[in-house]
Amino acid sequence: MVRLFVLAGLAAALPSEAEPARAPAGVVPVPAPAGIVTVRPTEAIISRQRLGQFVGISGANSGARGLSMNRVVIPPGGSAAAHRHVGSESAIDLIQGTVRTRYGPRLEHTVVNRAGDVLFIPPGVPHQPTNLSATEPAIAIVARNDPHEQEHVELMEPPAAGR
Repeated sequence: MVRLFVLAGLAAALPSEAEPARAPAGVVPVPAPAGIVTVRPTEAIISRQRLGQFVGISGANSGARGLSMNRVVIPPGGSAAAHRHVGSESAIDLIQGTVRTRYGPRLEHTVVNRAGDVLFIPPGVPHQPTNLSATEPAIAIVARNDPHEQEHVELMEPPAAGR
């Protein structure tokens, strides 16, 4: 028998003979010899970056030791707080929307990405994404090489206008 499990809107087929046990906090352990853990996020939290985040894989909920992966939602017209990730790389798969990201020490550079783009942000690079749509959320899958990534987010003051 093959069961279908969904993580942040992505599907993966996993073999299983029994229904997975339900665990608290949205973590569903899947019986498998390799110790597979499926996480089915049901509610968004507000991240330190001040965005809606559906926690996927983290050290706290899956035992991951070297990565995290979350679904991030930027509301229509919304922006994250300017921030950087100390010591961790970020890979971002923009699955819906158009996002302008200011980046650099003074957020002096800009890149615009659309659904289907995949971004890489090196460790420590200050950045601030903004959803360019006034009507639709922007949605991305974000992976980092840090299982406790929210502990290493540093908020930054955006530069004053005209600087």
